[in-house]
Amino acid sequence: MEEGAGFSLKDHLFNADSLGDLAADFARGVPGFPARAFLDRVLPGLAERTLLDRIDWIADCLEPHLAPDFATMADQIEAALPPPLDPALTDNDFGRFIHAVPGVLAVRHGLSDAHLPRALDLLEAATQRFSMEFYIRPFLNAFPDPVMARLADWTGHPNYHVRRLVSEGTRPRLPWARNIEAEPRGMLPFLTALHGDPTRYVTRSVANHLNDLARIDADLVLGTLATWRGAGRQAARELDWMTRHALRTLVKEGHPGAMAALGYDPEAEVAATLSVEPAAPRIGGTARIVATLSAPGAIPVLVDYIVWFRRPGGRESAKVHKLKTATLRAGQPLRLEKSHRFKGDATTYALVPGPHRVALQVNGRIRAETVIDLRPG
Repeated sequence: MEEGAGFSLKDHLFNADSLGDLAADFARGVPGFPARAFLDRVLPGLAERTLLDRIDWIADCLEPHLAPDFATMADQIEAALPPPLDPALTDNDFGRFIHAVPGVLAVRHGLSDAHLPRALDLLEAATQRFSMEFYIRPFLNAFPDPVMARLADWTGHPNYHVRRLVSEGTRPRLPWARNIEAEPRGMLPFLTALHGDPTRYVTRSVANHLNDLARIDADLVLGTLATWRGAGRQAARELDWMTRHALRTLVKEGHPGAMAALGYDPEAEVAATLSVEPAAPRIGGTARIVATLSAPGAIPVLVDYIVWFRRPGGRESAKVHKLKTATLRAGQPLRLEKSHRFKGDATTYALVPGPHRVALQVNGRIRAETVIDLRPG
């Protein structure tokens, strides 16, 4: 998560007010919990820590005030949980980051054969307040068979946050999270069980999971989406949205099967031109991407442009940008324009002056290409 100038996400999430709420939760649920002593210790330790480290620190400060045996500790944590997030909604965010702490404590103290059922019960309760997607993964790695069985049960859970945990917690490429050791294709039955879910929070997770899986086995994902469409368990409009979201990485890569699944013919007869104005933009400045497309008949098109950025040492790295989806008509050329900023302050990569290729991709195929001379800002 990036922080803009003057805004600190970690301070927004973890501060005297939010930690005061957490202390009040535990004072309410755990008889004798010393809320003031907890705050006096935890608050001074926040400043020096990163966002994720703060969650561990909060758990460090809670532990001395909870029972040493996990079964009792789990009871205390559950007693201190706030009311569940509104179960009547169909979409939501995680909840509050302060309520990630039960997941940390479950992993620290419940990751054993003896405590596994109670730990999973705690995660089931806690994820209804804040997603336990990071914390289910160590249990899946350590005890794959019983955890997979519990996940299968949760696909039918009445609370959509628990159902989402099944999909999100088993994603092959979950951001920020540790890897899972299980075969990624083995999670597909969970997605099949969940793809007809009535909540966007769940179906978005299913689509994101499929997008991860598409990097591993594109044909499996395409075949699964086709099977789901034939099953008719999900509304057509929602499944269309899920399909687009699930195939977004394959679309950027120009995968012909993904294009065909979305109704775009990679072999369509399309003529195209591309120019960049000015042809020698400066780092930190902007340029106009200008494209013209024409076709002999009605042809749906998905149009992207690609910039191959030069890296130190001479290698290139492609970055795909959306331009337009449209339907071409005979005798009606389509002109497209977009302003592109060559960021000089990007946090993930640095621009290098010199020649860079720019290409126009239509239905997954390169149709036109030019070269710009990127100059220092």
